[in-house]
Amino acid sequence: MLLLLILLPVTARAEIAPEVLARFASTNNDDILAGIDGLAASGDAQAPAILDALGAGRLVAAPGGVLAIKTEAGGYVDAATGAALAAEPAGGKPVRVNNRLRRGIEMAMGTLTLVSPDPAKRLDAAASVFKSRDPNSRAAVETALARETDPAVKQAFAQARAAIILAHGGTDDELLAAIDTIAARGDQEARALLAGVAKPSADVAAALQAAIGRIDTRLAIWNGVQSLYYGLSLGSVLLIAAIGLAITFGVMGVINMAHGEIVMLGAYTTYLVQEGFRQYAPNLFDYSLAVALPLAFLVAGLAGVAIERTIIRFLYGRPLETLLATFGLSLLLQQAVRTIFGPSNREVGNPAWMSGAVDLGGLALTWNRLWIIVFALLVFAALMLVLRYTALGLQMRAVTQNRRMAAAMGIRTGRVDMLTFGIGSGVAGIAGVALSQIDNVSPNLGQGYIIDSFMVVVFGGVGNLWGTLVGALSLGVANKLLEPWAGAVLGKIAILVGIILFIQRKPRGLFPLKGRAVES
Repeated sequence: MLLLLILLPVTARAEIAPEVLARFASTNNDDILAGIDGLAASGDAQAPAILDALGAGRLVAAPGGVLAIKTEAGGYVDAATGAALAAEPAGGKPVRVNNRLRRGIEMAMGTLTLVSPDPAKRLDAAASVFKSRDPNSRAAVETALARETDPAVKQAFAQARAAIILAHGGTDDELLAAIDTIAARGDQEARALLAGVAKPSADVAAALQAAIGRIDTRLAIWNGVQSLYYGLSLGSVLLIAAIGLAITFGVMGVINMAHGEIVMLGAYTTYLVQEGFRQYAPNLFDYSLAVALPLAFLVAGLAGVAIERTIIRFLYGRPLETLLATFGLSLLLQQAVRTIFGPSNREVGNPAWMSGAVDLGGLALTWNRLWIIVFALLVFAALMLVLRYTALGLQMRAVTQNRRMAAAMGIRTGRVDMLTFGIGSGVAGIAGVALSQIDNVSPNLGQGYIIDSFMVVVFGGVGNLWGTLVGALSLGVANKLLEPWAGAVLGKIAILVGIILFIQRKPRGLFPLKGRAVES
């Protein structure tokens, strides 16, 4: 049916045989369908226009094999040459189509796309044939494969041909070659195709089992890598959510149950900034996060300073009262946000540079989570530089290790506490900006991360940023690796039990702080 295509060079303009055009004058659908296949096989430049006119009901057939296309302006052109006609051909009648013929038109258009000069269109056509596995397209695919020069398109054509052979049968040699081609693809669709091959010979059946085994191994490896990536992503989320808590908890010893609500404030700041961009500068929306980051840090930091000055500083040395006070504050902040913004989720969009994903082998890397991993590491590095190379960082470390000695040396510990709580809260606000890109922005946003944040801080070592980093990434990866085996709930329970057992052996975490005060 499509054998004429084999004789065509890529750039040559073939002619439509007169007997092909004559078939459209028939009232028999089989004849018309044969004419459609003949057009697809011809590769002629006029073939797409004829098929398009046929589908639109504008193809006119006249006795003697004359075929004309009625233009939208009401004129007529010769279907074979595209030349204008003075009038409608004598005795011409529109060629009627039904659903069967429309399907034939769609397949013919796909076949013609196989020889398109545009590589992207040829690649799309090969993918379409791979999915449809239409045996009528095999000759066209083989011809396109023989003359294709683009490696990616050539591989797609080879896979499309192999899919047709496996779906509709062939010699053992053809089947074995097709199995190797599809096995090299290595994805779930390839596995399903191989598993569906019916009644193979013993040699083919053995090759199928071996190929399916290779694909299963490949998929298991890629799934493991994907889980590792998701684990690093979750660990980065936990890191930016917990790193501010690690600072305040380590320096001040304050159990801040309102930390999640500070994260929520950062997320709602992002929402307000994006609403402003949507209303006043929609063409600059991709820059909204660059504005939201410093604003979220400022809003959350000022909120933290206010909390420390009005509540926390009166409760130092009284951990139970501090816990109860900050828990009550978290409820107040939740209700305040619920009253102002409502209880429903708020829309926070991804900029263009954080949207979509990149495929790397069998791994799908979403840009938003990839950027959050990078962002979390940048925040961590910035805090390490502040703690190590600034006067405030030196004072914070001194207060953490021995508060009384630091005060005796002239360090204003109250001021350090205030600034520490402000910085920790500001970092929590930045965490809210990041979380708004992957989670729902609602009054309950912070509640989903507060317990995990405390787990990270305790597991890594209270007040130690390196411990927070290792603890967050370890818990994130462990969580995602356990999920496929135990499920999300049981996996989290297993991690919690593991942390409890670990704390029994090392009460001060992975990386305990050193100093006379902390060691006493």
